[in-house]
Amino acid sequence: MSHPGNSNVAHHFEHAHQQFSAAKLGMWLFIVQEILFFSALFVAYAVYRGLHPEMFIDAHHHLSWKMGGTNTLVLIISSFTMAMSIRAAQLNQRMASFWYLCTTFLCACMFMVIKFFEYAEKIHHGYLPSVWFSGEGVYETMHIFFGIYFTMTGLHGLHVLVGMGLIIWLMIETYKGRYNSEYFTPVEMVGLYWHLVDLIWIFLFPLLYLIG
Repeated sequence: MSHPGNSNVAHHFEHAHQQFSAAKLGMWLFIVQEILFFSALFVAYAVYRGLHPEMFIDAHHHLSWKMGGTNTLVLIISSFTMAMSIRAAQLNQRMASFWYLCTTFLCACMFMVIKFFEYAEKIHHGYLPSVWFSGEGVYETMHIFFGIYFTMTGLHGLHVLVGMGLIIWLMIETYKGRYNSEYFTPVEMVGLYWHLVDLIWIFLFPLLYLIG
């Protein structure tokens, strides 16, 4: 049910600004929860790296820093295009916002395609977690590194897929002319989520691909 006089304002809000503030607070609380969730994974990484430093250094050489670096660049570009989409929506530039969203979605697709080939290469050579590990390596505990690698990058990839679904929804609604300078809350909220996804990868890339 919408607010009388403004179809974009839910009935339980007095005005659009109140609804926007509530949505932004909710999104920031969600972001904090996500940061705490991934922080637990980073702590697990730190603990196991402290226990097996030589193994982690050796294992990370089996990751492609070129693929990881390319995906980092792709996500940085996608953050820029998402920010530009929000700005375009604020300026009533409907088609500009739409095309920036399309570019962001294409970047996300490129990220997942690269990740698919990276995973395929690891699976082919047996660099898998736990009992499925059959790859070559000096250390018997190397499966621990790949367990952490697949857990962290897999969960991040799941967040990317969720973001892609949200971006498709925004593309449809933007093309219909749903968002403008007076109502762009969904675009900004999805933008905040997408920046979080990018930020998490910015930490994952150096830890897994460069430092080991």
